[in-house]
Amino acid sequence: MSERTMARRVLLLICFLSLGGALGQVSYSIPEEMSKGSLVGNIAQELGLDVKRLKSGKARIYTGDSAEYIELNKERGVLLIRERIDREALCAQTTPCALHFQIILENPMEFFPVTVEILDINDNPPIFKKNRIIFRISESAILGSKFMLDPAVDLDVGNNGLQSYSLKPSDNFNLKFERQLGGQENVEMVLQKPLDRENQQEIKLVLTALDGGEPPLSGSIEIHVTVLDANDNAPVFIQSVYKATVTENAPKHTIVSTVSATDSDEGTNSKIEYSVANMKYDVQHLFEINKDNGQVSVIGTIDFEKARSYEISVQASDHGGLTDSCKIIVDVIDVNDNAPVINIMSKTNVIPENSAPETVVIMINVQDVDAGDNGKVQCSVNENLPFSLKSNSNNFFSLVTDGDLDRERESEYDITVTCADEGVPSLSSSVTLSLQISDVNDNAPVFDKSSYEASVQENNTPGLSIFTIRATDADFNQNARVSYILEDSSVNGVPVSSLVSVSADGGIIHAVQSFDYEQIKDFKFRVKAQDGGSPPLSSNVSVRILIQDQNDNAPQVLYPVQSGASVVAEIVPRSADVGYLVTKVVAVDVDSGQNAWLSYKLQKAADRALFEVGAQNGEIRTVRQVTDKDAVKQRLTVVVEDNGQPPRSATVNVNVAVADSFPEVLSEFPDFTHDKDYNENLTFYLVLALAVVSFLFIVSLIAILSVKCYRWRRERMFCKSGANLPVIPYYPPLYADVGGTGTLQHVYNYEVCRTTDSRKSDLKYTRPGSESIISLDTSGTQTLTHAQRGKLMSEEFEEVR
Repeated sequence: MSERTMARRVLLLICFLSLGGALGQVSYSIPEEMSKGSLVGNIAQELGLDVKRLKSGKARIYTGDSAEYIELNKERGVLLIRERIDREALCAQTTPCALHFQIILENPMEFFPVTVEILDINDNPPIFKKNRIIFRISESAILGSKFMLDPAVDLDVGNNGLQSYSLKPSDNFNLKFERQLGGQENVEMVLQKPLDRENQQEIKLVLTALDGGEPPLSGSIEIHVTVLDANDNAPVFIQSVYKATVTENAPKHTIVSTVSATDSDEGTNSKIEYSVANMKYDVQHLFEINKDNGQVSVIGTIDFEKARSYEISVQASDHGGLTDSCKIIVDVIDVNDNAPVINIMSKTNVIPENSAPETVVIMINVQDVDAGDNGKVQCSVNENLPFSLKSNSNNFFSLVTDGDLDRERESEYDITVTCADEGVPSLSSSVTLSLQISDVNDNAPVFDKSSYEASVQENNTPGLSIFTIRATDADFNQNARVSYILEDSSVNGVPVSSLVSVSADGGIIHAVQSFDYEQIKDFKFRVKAQDGGSPPLSSNVSVRILIQDQNDNAPQVLYPVQSGASVVAEIVPRSADVGYLVTKVVAVDVDSGQNAWLSYKLQKAADRALFEVGAQNGEIRTVRQVTDKDAVKQRLTVVVEDNGQPPRSATVNVNVAVADSFPEVLSEFPDFTHDKDYNENLTFYLVLALAVVSFLFIVSLIAILSVKCYRWRRERMFCKSGANLPVIPYYPPLYADVGGTGTLQHVYNYEVCRTTDSRKSDLKYTRPGSESIISLDTSGTQTLTHAQRGKLMSEEFEEVR
């Protein structure tokens, strides 16, 4: 290739690059047959992208079903030749010839169309399909007779394609070459000098085809002309051009057209044979002509997508060697025989459930090689899905989100994209894409109950599992992993963590210590359930633990008090009636419920027929009349038992003396002496206390009388002083609480009479001892009248007396 040619192609490449940048689309022009690894262009610079963006976006080339001739070097941001490009194999006679592909980027998803035009180089010489051409021409052929020659084929295009023919020698024949509309070439050999069979029976000619490349390439073929005896009239076609149509995929032997020619000669010279003279575009594999009747029929498969029209050159020859030619233009009618082809350019397999609307999920390219309405495509997705298709450009679609995604409602979608053309009948294709929805921590743990309540028996073993709380999280994996946390709080001033604990994974409530129902009956605390998301979400619940009582306390006897130092006996007179209350056993049980229900029963007695114990109240009463025959000393054993399981009990011994006099008791209870001394000492102290109280009473009485007299004398003195003297209020000493609102306490006197028989006790209430006996006007403006004061004093004196 010359330097001039290379300079011209470089200039053309620069023009294309400038034009592509101006139009916003990247375009390149390169010559064919470039070696592998050759530079096409700096795509990163053309697109204004950083090389880092090509790497992070996983840049790649998408060509659909076409072979990839171009590769992308992401390290340098350039396009390189991947495979040697043969323009003739790629585009045949189509011009211009170009490769169309897209540069795909992800995160975010982008694509850039790129066009690379393949420039032709003169690498193919003109080629004739046959080795030689044979004519049989009558010597009587008139001057100007035309003989059609098979044209040469040059796979190159433009100036590199076929440009001219030459015929040598040119003594008898001249060459006529003209290019028809649509690129059809018509090469004819024109008789310019009469033939003389007697002089020259055979003529050999060389037809040479030249292209316009630099340097030009050529191809040649031999023409053998046999001079025949005279045939005066050549065949003549009725029409020079025939037009016909055929539908693609037409069955074989379908008649496309019929040509007809006439010959004015007679006999064998008028018999015409038809043949296809032009075999361009592999016509010989698609059509054939009946040599006798001129019917052109289909012998191959007609494909509109390969060629939309065919031009067939037909030659009519008589037996005298004279010929005529015509052409048939066959237009192919498209049939909707190609369903749309769906190509996935880029696909995202997983998207998070909080994806924003209009998030691109999939990009597809749809191609339908049919024409017109048969090639127009509409795409849709199955209904009731939060996705929609948007058309980015011609036959490019993006599947985007158009609704809220919720993994907990739907974790996976099978999206069917259906593309149908507008042909009749319509053809369609579909592809099903599976899309996973990844989880986002948008759900807090939820307890299966709004609150929990459980019970545990007291005296439990520390570490005992009480019960389990359960919370579930609708999220997935780590976001659904629930941990349980005991919230800080206190119960009666004690941290709740010292009472219970909760396992972080299982939500099991354990007792940290052994509980005592008598100290704590129930308590509340809160447990928080927290998931493993980032940030974590949580919820809490109230838990109440009820302590169940156990029968772990035996009854305690309060009365009679058991003393080992002396014998205490209850005295029953011999005159006691039936039902006489001897004494009452008083006991308590610190347990609760039925564990504290006490029952009394007489376990042992000297005379069971004399006494009985009330099962519910513990009262010991006589069952019959006491007689003189009954022993003085009676010893009873009473068992107090609770209602627990198993029951607990306490035993108390009661000594009963059946006697009318104290000496009788002492005779039966010899150790009662110590008790007697104790009673004598008690009597001494009681007498002493009575004396002290009497003394204090007398002193108080004297003090009160003195005060009364003093007040009375003062009032008398005020009365004698006359009515005109100012009235001076008098406040008795030691009485500060005159309004009932002071700090002196109100003392109440009670007189209690208590017997061993609870049914005969008595209680008398008297007036408060600190009730004011004087009512004064604290304002100092008024005083009590003499009569009123005298009445109050007399009442007070009577009360003291």
